Amino acid sequence: MVFHQPFLCNFFKDMRIENDIKLGFKDVMFRPKRSTLKSRSQVSLERTFKFLHSTATWSGIPIMAANMDTVGTFEMALALSEKGLFTTIHKHYSVAQWNTFLKEAPQGIEDYIAVSTGTGSDDLQSVISIMEAHKQLKFICIDVANGYSQHFVSFVKNTRKQFPDKIIIAGNVVTGEMVEELLLGGADIVKVGIGPGSVCTTRVKTGVGYPQLSAIIECADAAHGLGGLIISDGGCSVPGDVAKAFGAGADFVMLGGMLAGHDQSGGETIMKHGKQYKQFYGMSSITAMEKHVGGVAEYRSSEGKSVDVPYRGSVHNTINDILGGVRSTCTYVGAQKLKELSKRTTFIRVAEQENRVYNE
Repeated sequence: MVFHQPFLCNFFKDMRIENDIKLGFKDVMFRPKRSTLKSRSQVSLERTFKFLHSTATWSGIPIMAANMDTVGTFEMALALSEKGLFTTIHKHYSVAQWNTFLKEAPQGIEDYIAVSTGTGSDDLQSVISIMEAHKQLKFICIDVANGYSQHFVSFVKNTRKQFPDKIIIAGNVVTGEMVEELLLGGADIVKVGIGPGSVCTTRVKTGVGYPQLSAIIECADAAHGLGGLIISDGGCSVPGDVAKAFGAGADFVMLGGMLAGHDQSGGETIMKHGKQYKQFYGMSSITAMEKHVGGVAEYRSSEGKSVDVPYRGSVHNTINDILGGVRSTCTYVGAQKLKELSKRTTFIRVAEQENRVYNE
């Protein structure tokens, strides 16, 4: 078939290609700088935040467990809160289970947990029931894979009307203009990330995504201009990635795979060749949809996978390793506080050959 030039111009007139380079965590490293710090112990990772809509304040270490049922468990929340870390509790706990957990949980746990919800009518009713029964709860996490629909924006606005002084987390998106729309619509914190997670297959199934480091940089700039905050959600596989997310401007960093496989993680325990593993899967995987909604609907495909993670014992050891890595990053660039890390960050591009060596 032969296309004439005028036809080609009309055919492609609405298609765009952005030529700016977009980067992921593996494409950069920190450039070290002179420092007056003598020890990692001098670094403070605690931050205090105020919010765009809620009058509440929050203090703690801004690392979060993802709201996946293999990670965002009540047991994980208890363990992470001991060190001032946060857990977005997955949405599949019943109201009765929430009642039991909060009755037995230590005082102050409400500062380190969020109630998660999708955008269905049943989801909203569940959140309303939990929040009305437990007035001390402060955080709501509205979580969908695609935060670009008008339905999602409307849901965020309605949730803000329903809970005018709660701290609302909403996502996921990857562009500054959508961060601004969600913040103006009622969100206090926006989750940033489409497809970078280790058990997410959105980029493979749909071709949609955005390299995570560039998404953080652009979305943080948009959010901070309005007085909002962002969470980097996905793509971290080592402590250095967590540090890079903070260096790029993320206020919070959300982890999934790095917190899987522990005593406090969800998922079935499996024995293979005499070794112990725990199941870890994306919330859009066949495994998750068969478990929670009876299977994959005919009109869609799964956008997640299931893997078996080697059993890693208590999550406390992993948390200490992550926090130690971030503290070490701060000493290399001279940031005495986590808040200073992005101001002290200069990233250097990694050549392709060096990238391969680094990732091995």
